[in-house]
Amino acid sequence: MITQQRSLSGSSQSPRSPSAQPFLSVSVTDPAKMGNGVQAYISYKVITKTNLPEYQGPEKIVIRRYTDFVWLRDRLFERYRGIFIPPLPEKNTVEKFRFSAEFIEMRRQALDIFVNRIASHHELQQSEDLRTFLQADEQTMERARSQETGIFKKKPTDLMQIFKEVQSKVSDVVLGKEKPVEECNPEYEKLKHYIFELEDHLAEAQKHAYRLVKRHRELGQSLSDFGKAVNLLGACEGNALGKVFSELGAKSEMLSIKLQKEAHHLLMNFEEPLKDYVRAVQSIKATIAERANAFRQQCELAETIKLKEIDLDRLRVTRSEKLPEAERDYEVLKADGEEATRRFETIVKLMNEEIVRFQEQKTTDMGVAFHEFAKGQARLANGIADAWRSLLPKLEACSSS
Repeated sequence: MITQQRSLSGSSQSPRSPSAQPFLSVSVTDPAKMGNGVQAYISYKVITKTNLPEYQGPEKIVIRRYTDFVWLRDRLFERYRGIFIPPLPEKNTVEKFRFSAEFIEMRRQALDIFVNRIASHHELQQSEDLRTFLQADEQTMERARSQETGIFKKKPTDLMQIFKEVQSKVSDVVLGKEKPVEECNPEYEKLKHYIFELEDHLAEAQKHAYRLVKRHRELGQSLSDFGKAVNLLGACEGNALGKVFSELGAKSEMLSIKLQKEAHHLLMNFEEPLKDYVRAVQSIKATIAERANAFRQQCELAETIKLKEIDLDRLRVTRSEKLPEAERDYEVLKADGEEATRRFETIVKLMNEEIVRFQEQKTTDMGVAFHEFAKGQARLANGIADAWRSLLPKLEACSSS
Protein backbone atom coordinates (compact mmCIF):
# COMPACT_ATOMS: atom_id res chain seq x y z
CA MET A 1 0.00 0.00 0.00
CA ILE A 2 1.27 3.45 -0.91
CA THR A 3 1.50 5.85 1.99
CA GLN A 4 0.97 9.59 1.83
CA GLN A 5 4.05 11.54 2.91
CA ARG A 6 4.12 15.27 3.53
CA SER A 7 7.86 15.57 3.98
CA LEU A 8 10.69 13.97 2.09
CA SER A 9 13.47 15.51 4.15
CA GLY A 10 15.61 13.23 6.27
CA SER A 11 15.41 10.30 3.85
CA SER A 12 18.77 8.78 3.07
CA GLN A 13 17.40 6.84 0.11
CA SER A 14 17.18 8.01 -3.45
CA PRO A 15 13.57 8.64 -4.59
CA ARG A 16 14.05 5.99 -7.27
CA SER A 17 15.85 3.49 -5.03
CA PRO A 18 14.25 0.01 -5.32
CA SER A 19 14.41 -0.36 -1.53
CA ALA A 20 12.65 2.97 -0.85
CA GLN A 21 9.15 2.82 0.63
CA PRO A 22 6.61 3.64 -2.14
CA PHE A 23 5.11 7.08 -1.67
CA LEU A 24 3.01 9.67 -3.45
CA SER A 25 2.97 13.16 -1.92
CA VAL A 26 0.98 16.08 -3.37
CA SER A 27 0.88 19.76 -2.35
CA VAL A 28 -1.50 22.42 -3.63
CA THR A 29 0.26 25.78 -3.21
CA ASP A 30 0.74 29.33 -4.52
CA PRO A 31 -2.80 30.41 -5.48
CA ALA A 32 -2.71 33.23 -8.03
CA LYS A 33 -5.47 35.29 -9.64
CA MET A 34 -5.53 35.01 -13.44
CA GLY A 35 -7.47 37.25 -15.82
CA ASN A 36 -9.95 40.02 -15.07
CA GLY A 37 -13.66 40.55 -14.71
CA VAL A 38 -16.02 37.61 -15.18
CA GLN A 39 -13.21 35.62 -16.82
CA ALA A 40 -10.98 35.84 -13.74
CA TYR A 41 -10.10 32.66 -11.86
CA ILE A 42 -7.56 31.32 -9.35
CA SER A 43 -4.79 29.00 -10.47
CA TYR A 44 -2.84 26.70 -8.15
CA LYS A 45 0.57 25.12 -8.29
CA VAL A 46 0.27 21.34 -7.78
CA ILE A 47 3.55 19.72 -6.73
CA THR A 48 3.87 15.94 -6.88
CA LYS A 49 6.76 14.01 -5.32
CA THR A 50 6.87 10.25 -5.79
CA ASN A 51 9.06 7.23 -6.41
CA LEU A 52 6.36 5.26 -8.23
CA PRO A 53 7.60 3.93 -11.60
CA GLU A 54 4.38 4.83 -13.46
CA TYR A 55 5.09 8.52 -12.92
CA GLN A 56 7.38 10.59 -15.16
CA GLY A 57 9.93 11.45 -12.50
CA PRO A 58 10.52 12.08 -8.79
CA GLU A 59 8.97 15.57 -8.92
CA LYS A 60 6.43 17.26 -11.16
CA ILE A 61 4.95 20.77 -10.95
CA VAL A 62 1.80 21.68 -12.88
CA ILE A 63 -0.68 24.56 -12.84
CA ARG A 64 -4.33 23.73 -12.20
CA ARG A 65 -7.57 25.61 -11.72
CA TYR A 66 -10.77 24.68 -9.89
CA THR A 67 -12.42 23.19 -12.98
CA ASP A 68 -9.51 20.74 -13.30
CA PHE A 69 -10.23 19.45 -9.80
CA VAL A 70 -13.92 19.14 -10.75
CA TRP A 71 -12.90 17.11 -13.83
CA LEU A 72 -10.87 14.72 -11.66
CA ARG A 73 -13.71 14.30 -9.15
CA ASP A 74 -16.28 13.61 -11.91
CA ARG A 75 -14.02 11.10 -13.69
CA LEU A 76 -13.35 9.18 -10.50
CA PHE A 77 -17.05 9.12 -9.58
CA GLU A 78 -17.86 7.73 -13.03
CA ARG A 79 -15.14 5.03 -12.96
CA TYR A 80 -15.07 3.95 -9.31
CA ARG A 81 -18.65 3.11 -8.36
CA GLY A 82 -18.94 2.06 -4.73
CA ILE A 83 -15.94 4.09 -3.56
CA PHE A 84 -16.55 7.25 -1.54
CA ILE A 85 -15.01 9.93 -3.76
CA PRO A 86 -13.56 12.76 -1.64
CA PRO A 87 -15.64 15.95 -1.80
CA LEU A 88 -14.65 19.28 -3.30
CA PRO A 89 -15.25 22.68 -1.68
CA GLU A 90 -18.22 24.59 -3.07
CA LYS A 91 -17.75 27.10 -5.88
CA ASN A 92 -18.31 30.63 -4.58
CA THR A 93 -19.84 32.82 -7.30
CA VAL A 94 -20.05 36.00 -5.19
CA GLU A 95 -17.39 38.29 -6.67
CA LYS A 96 -16.42 40.11 -3.47
CA PHE A 97 -15.83 36.83 -1.59
CA ARG A 98 -14.28 34.49 -4.15
CA PHE A 99 -11.12 36.59 -4.48
CA SER A 100 -10.71 37.44 -0.80
CA ALA A 101 -7.46 36.22 0.77
CA GLU A 102 -9.32 34.18 3.38
CA PHE A 103 -11.58 32.44 0.85
CA ILE A 104 -8.63 31.66 -1.44
CA GLU A 105 -6.70 30.09 1.46
CA MET A 106 -9.74 28.07 2.55
CA ARG A 107 -10.18 26.85 -1.03
CA ARG A 108 -6.47 26.00 -1.35
CA GLN A 109 -6.51 24.00 1.89
CA ALA A 110 -9.67 22.10 0.87
CA LEU A 111 -8.23 21.28 -2.57
CA ASP A 112 -5.01 20.07 -0.96
CA ILE A 113 -6.99 17.74 1.31
CA PHE A 114 -9.10 16.55 -1.65
CA VAL A 115 -6.18 15.53 -3.86
CA ASN A 116 -4.20 13.97 -1.00
CA ARG A 117 -7.16 11.83 0.02
CA ILE A 118 -7.21 10.50 -3.53
CA ALA A 119 -3.43 10.02 -3.59
CA SER A 120 -3.52 8.05 -0.32
CA HIS A 121 -6.48 5.82 -1.33
CA HIS A 122 -5.30 2.33 -2.32
CA GLU A 123 -7.69 2.18 -5.33
CA LEU A 124 -7.96 5.80 -6.45
CA GLN A 125 -4.18 6.36 -6.35
CA GLN A 126 -3.85 3.91 -9.26
CA SER A 127 -6.18 5.96 -11.46
CA GLU A 128 -4.92 7.00 -14.87
CA ASP A 129 -7.02 10.17 -14.50
CA LEU A 130 -5.08 11.05 -11.32
CA ARG A 131 -1.79 10.66 -13.21
CA THR A 132 -3.12 12.90 -15.98
CA PHE A 133 -4.18 15.50 -13.41
CA LEU A 134 -0.81 15.44 -11.64
CA GLN A 135 1.45 15.34 -14.73
CA ALA A 136 -0.19 16.67 -17.89
CA ASP A 137 0.65 20.14 -19.19
CA GLU A 138 -2.08 22.77 -19.25
CA GLN A 139 -2.95 22.23 -22.92
CA THR A 140 -3.33 18.47 -22.43
CA MET A 141 -5.42 19.05 -19.33
CA GLU A 142 -7.68 21.42 -21.22
CA ARG A 143 -8.16 18.85 -24.00
CA ALA A 144 -8.99 16.18 -21.41
CA ARG A 145 -11.66 18.45 -19.91
CA SER A 146 -13.16 19.09 -23.33
CA GLN A 147 -13.41 15.38 -24.21
CA GLU A 148 -16.74 14.95 -22.52
CA THR A 149 -18.23 11.50 -22.08
CA GLY A 150 -21.58 10.06 -21.14
CA ILE A 151 -24.17 12.61 -20.07
CA PHE A 152 -21.63 15.41 -20.50
CA LYS A 153 -22.07 15.23 -24.30
CA LYS A 154 -25.59 16.61 -23.90
CA LYS A 155 -26.56 20.19 -24.71
CA PRO A 156 -26.73 22.61 -21.75
CA THR A 157 -30.55 22.56 -21.72
CA ASP A 158 -30.61 18.76 -21.78
CA LEU A 159 -27.91 18.66 -19.10
CA MET A 160 -29.94 20.84 -16.74
CA GLN A 161 -32.94 18.54 -17.18
CA ILE A 162 -30.80 15.47 -16.51
CA PHE A 163 -29.33 16.99 -13.36
CA LYS A 164 -32.83 17.90 -12.12
CA GLU A 165 -34.05 14.35 -12.75
CA VAL A 166 -30.99 12.85 -11.05
CA GLN A 167 -31.33 15.20 -8.08
CA SER A 168 -35.01 14.29 -7.74
CA LYS A 169 -34.22 10.58 -8.06
CA VAL A 170 -31.44 10.76 -5.46
CA SER A 171 -33.70 12.64 -3.05
CA ASP A 172 -36.47 10.06 -3.50
CA VAL A 173 -34.06 7.18 -2.94
CA VAL A 174 -32.39 8.81 0.05
CA LEU A 175 -35.66 9.86 1.70
CA GLY A 176 -37.35 6.57 0.91
CA LYS A 177 -40.15 8.15 -1.16
CA GLU A 178 -39.55 5.97 -4.19
CA LYS A 179 -40.09 2.27 -3.43
CA PRO A 180 -40.45 0.28 -6.67
CA VAL A 181 -37.57 -2.05 -5.74
CA GLU A 182 -35.84 -1.88 -2.38
CA GLU A 183 -32.86 -3.73 -0.98
CA CYS A 184 -33.95 -5.57 2.16
CA ASN A 185 -30.82 -5.64 4.27
CA PRO A 186 -30.89 -4.70 7.99
CA GLU A 187 -27.18 -3.77 8.05
CA TYR A 188 -27.62 -1.55 4.99
CA GLU A 189 -30.65 0.16 6.54
CA LYS A 190 -28.63 0.74 9.68
CA LEU A 191 -25.83 2.27 7.61
CA LYS A 192 -28.22 4.62 5.80
CA HIS A 193 -29.80 5.72 9.08
CA TYR A 194 -26.36 6.41 10.53
CA ILE A 195 -25.24 8.45 7.49
CA PHE A 196 -28.38 10.62 7.44
CA GLU A 197 -28.18 11.19 11.18
CA LEU A 198 -24.45 11.97 10.97
CA GLU A 199 -25.10 14.59 8.30
CA ASP A 200 -27.65 16.36 10.50
CA HIS A 201 -25.37 16.38 13.56
CA LEU A 202 -22.30 17.50 11.59
CA ALA A 203 -24.27 20.30 9.92
CA GLU A 204 -25.55 21.47 13.31
CA ALA A 205 -22.04 21.41 14.82
CA GLN A 206 -20.64 23.29 11.80
CA LYS A 207 -23.38 25.93 12.12
CA HIS A 208 -22.43 26.60 15.74
CA ALA A 209 -18.71 26.56 14.90
CA TYR A 210 -19.46 29.31 12.36
CA ARG A 211 -21.20 31.30 15.10
CA LEU A 212 -18.18 30.86 17.37
CA VAL A 213 -15.90 32.26 14.66
CA LYS A 214 -18.29 35.16 14.16
CA ARG A 215 -18.43 35.91 17.92
CA HIS A 216 -14.63 35.90 18.20
CA ARG A 217 -14.43 38.39 15.34
CA GLU A 218 -17.16 40.60 16.74
CA LEU A 219 -15.59 40.59 20.21
CA GLY A 220 -12.20 41.36 18.67
CA GLN A 221 -13.66 44.31 16.78
CA SER A 222 -15.46 45.54 19.91
CA LEU A 223 -12.24 45.37 21.95
CA SER A 224 -10.40 47.25 19.23
CA ASP A 225 -13.03 49.99 19.24
CA PHE A 226 -13.03 50.07 23.05
CA GLY A 227 -9.22 50.27 23.10
CA LYS A 228 -9.21 53.29 20.79
CA ALA A 229 -11.86 55.02 22.89
CA VAL A 230 -9.97 54.37 26.18
CA ASN A 231 -6.74 55.60 24.60
CA LEU A 232 -8.45 58.89 23.75
CA LEU A 233 -9.82 59.02 27.29
CA GLY A 234 -6.33 58.48 28.69
CA ALA A 235 -4.97 61.29 26.55
CA CYS A 236 -7.33 63.68 28.35
CA GLU A 237 -5.89 62.74 31.72
CA GLY A 238 -2.45 63.94 32.68
CA ASN A 239 -2.02 61.94 35.85
CA ALA A 240 -1.61 58.27 36.83
CA LEU A 241 -5.20 57.57 35.78
CA GLY A 242 -4.41 58.72 32.24
CA LYS A 243 -1.44 56.35 32.10
CA VAL A 244 -3.55 53.43 33.31
CA PHE A 245 -6.23 54.25 30.74
CA SER A 246 -3.60 54.26 28.00
CA GLU A 247 -2.33 50.87 29.15
CA LEU A 248 -5.90 49.57 29.28
CA GLY A 249 -6.45 50.75 25.71
CA ALA A 250 -3.21 49.13 24.54
CA LYS A 251 -4.15 45.81 26.21
CA SER A 252 -7.60 45.95 24.62
CA GLU A 253 -6.14 46.43 21.14
CA MET A 254 -3.58 43.68 21.75
CA LEU A 255 -6.37 41.29 22.81
CA SER A 256 -8.36 42.32 19.75
CA ILE A 257 -5.52 41.05 17.56
CA LYS A 258 -5.39 37.79 19.57
CA LEU A 259 -9.13 37.27 19.08
CA GLN A 260 -8.93 37.91 15.34
CA LYS A 261 -6.05 35.44 15.02
CA GLU A 262 -7.92 32.85 17.07
CA ALA A 263 -11.03 33.40 14.93
CA HIS A 264 -8.99 32.61 11.81
CA HIS A 265 -7.43 29.57 13.51
CA LEU A 266 -10.91 28.39 14.53
CA LEU A 267 -12.18 28.84 10.99
CA MET A 268 -9.37 26.92 9.31
CA ASN A 269 -8.83 24.17 11.88
CA PHE A 270 -12.30 23.60 13.30
CA GLU A 271 -15.17 24.98 11.25
CA GLU A 272 -13.67 24.01 7.86
CA PRO A 273 -12.96 20.37 8.88
CA LEU A 274 -16.56 20.08 10.09
CA LYS A 275 -17.82 21.56 6.83
CA ASP A 276 -15.56 19.18 4.90
CA TYR A 277 -17.15 16.20 6.63
CA VAL A 278 -20.63 17.50 5.84
CA ARG A 279 -19.54 17.42 2.18
CA ALA A 280 -18.01 13.95 2.68
CA VAL A 281 -21.32 12.59 3.95
CA GLN A 282 -23.08 14.05 0.92
CA SER A 283 -20.58 12.17 -1.25
CA ILE A 284 -21.45 8.96 0.62
CA LYS A 285 -25.14 9.63 -0.02
CA ALA A 286 -24.38 9.85 -3.75
CA THR A 287 -22.77 6.39 -3.51
CA ILE A 288 -25.83 5.10 -1.63
CA ALA A 289 -27.98 6.35 -4.52
CA GLU A 290 -25.65 4.53 -6.97
CA ARG A 291 -26.06 1.32 -4.97
CA ALA A 292 -29.85 1.69 -4.97
CA ASN A 293 -29.79 2.24 -8.73
CA ALA A 294 -27.56 -0.82 -9.30
CA PHE A 295 -29.86 -2.98 -7.14
CA ARG A 296 -32.90 -1.75 -9.06
CA GLN A 297 -31.30 -2.53 -12.41
CA GLN A 298 -30.34 -6.01 -11.21
CA CYS A 299 -33.89 -6.74 -10.06
CA GLU A 300 -35.48 -5.36 -13.20
CA LEU A 301 -33.21 -7.47 -15.40
CA ALA A 302 -33.90 -10.57 -13.29
CA GLU A 303 -37.64 -10.00 -13.76
CA THR A 304 -37.19 -9.46 -17.50
CA ILE A 305 -35.16 -12.70 -17.75
CA LYS A 306 -37.94 -14.65 -16.03
CA LEU A 307 -40.48 -13.30 -18.49
CA LYS A 308 -38.13 -14.16 -21.36
CA GLU A 309 -37.80 -17.73 -20.08
CA ILE A 310 -41.59 -18.10 -20.05
CA ASP A 311 -41.68 -16.75 -23.61
CA LEU A 312 -38.96 -19.22 -24.66
CA ASP A 313 -40.89 -22.18 -23.20
CA ARG A 314 -43.95 -21.12 -25.19
CA LEU A 315 -41.95 -20.83 -28.42
CA ARG A 316 -40.38 -24.28 -27.84
CA VAL A 317 -43.81 -25.84 -27.33
CA THR A 318 -45.16 -24.27 -30.51
CA ARG A 319 -41.88 -24.95 -32.42
CA SER A 320 -41.94 -21.34 -33.58
CA GLU A 321 -39.50 -20.12 -36.19
CA LYS A 322 -38.82 -17.18 -33.90
CA LEU A 323 -37.14 -19.51 -31.38
CA PRO A 324 -33.47 -19.10 -32.58
CA GLU A 325 -33.66 -15.31 -32.46
CA ALA A 326 -35.41 -15.41 -29.08
CA GLU A 327 -32.69 -17.71 -27.70
CA ARG A 328 -29.99 -15.30 -28.86
CA ASP A 329 -31.83 -12.42 -27.23
CA TYR A 330 -32.13 -14.47 -24.05
CA GLU A 331 -28.38 -15.15 -23.93
CA VAL A 332 -27.63 -11.43 -24.33
CA LEU A 333 -30.17 -10.59 -21.64
CA LYS A 334 -28.74 -13.25 -19.34
CA ALA A 335 -25.22 -11.84 -19.81
CA ASP A 336 -26.56 -8.36 -19.00
CA GLY A 337 -28.20 -9.75 -15.87
CA GLU A 338 -24.98 -11.40 -14.73
CA GLU A 339 -23.06 -8.18 -15.34
CA ALA A 340 -25.66 -6.19 -13.37
CA THR A 341 -25.33 -8.66 -10.47
CA ARG A 342 -21.52 -8.40 -10.54
CA ARG A 343 -21.76 -4.60 -10.62
CA PHE A 344 -24.11 -4.52 -7.63
CA GLU A 345 -22.02 -7.01 -5.64
CA THR A 346 -18.87 -4.99 -6.38
CA ILE A 347 -20.52 -1.79 -5.13
CA VAL A 348 -21.67 -3.58 -1.94
CA LYS A 349 -18.18 -5.00 -1.31
CA LEU A 350 -16.49 -1.66 -1.89
CA MET A 351 -19.00 0.23 0.26
CA ASN A 352 -18.43 -2.18 3.16
CA GLU A 353 -14.69 -1.53 2.92
CA GLU A 354 -15.16 2.20 2.45
CA ILE A 355 -17.36 2.73 5.50
CA VAL A 356 -14.70 1.13 7.73
CA ARG A 357 -12.03 3.37 6.20
CA PHE A 358 -14.31 6.42 6.53
CA GLN A 359 -14.97 5.71 10.21
CA GLU A 360 -11.26 5.35 10.98
CA GLN A 361 -10.37 8.54 9.10
CA LYS A 362 -13.25 10.47 10.67
CA THR A 363 -12.14 9.44 14.17
CA THR A 364 -8.63 10.73 13.45
CA ASP A 365 -9.70 13.96 11.73
CA MET A 366 -12.39 14.87 14.26
CA GLY A 367 -9.97 14.15 17.10
CA VAL A 368 -7.46 16.56 15.57
CA ALA A 369 -10.12 19.23 14.91
CA PHE A 370 -11.55 19.16 18.44
CA HIS A 371 -8.06 19.07 19.93
CA GLU A 372 -7.17 22.19 17.92
CA PHE A 373 -10.39 23.82 19.09
CA ALA A 374 -9.73 23.12 22.78
CA LYS A 375 -6.06 24.07 22.51
CA GLY A 376 -6.90 27.35 20.80
CA GLN A 377 -9.59 28.24 23.34
CA ALA A 378 -7.22 27.47 26.24
CA ARG A 379 -4.47 29.56 24.64
CA LEU A 380 -6.87 32.45 24.11
CA ALA A 381 -8.32 32.25 27.63
CA ASN A 382 -4.86 32.23 29.18
CA GLY A 383 -3.77 35.19 27.05
CA ILE A 384 -6.85 37.20 28.01
CA ALA A 385 -6.48 36.33 31.70
CA ASP A 386 -2.77 37.26 31.74
CA ALA A 387 -3.44 40.57 29.98
CA TRP A 388 -6.16 41.69 32.39
CA ARG A 389 -4.31 40.31 35.42
CA SER A 390 -1.26 42.45 34.63
CA LEU A 391 -3.43 45.58 34.87
CA LEU A 392 -5.09 44.77 38.20
CA PRO A 393 -2.38 46.19 40.55
CA LYS A 394 -2.33 49.53 38.67
CA LEU A 395 -6.12 49.76 38.60
CA GLU A 396 -6.32 48.88 42.28
CA ALA A 397 -3.71 51.55 43.10
CA CYS A 398 -5.79 54.17 41.23
CA SER A 399 -9.01 53.15 42.92
CA SER A 400 -7.46 53.30 46.43
CA SER A 401 -5.67 56.65 46.01
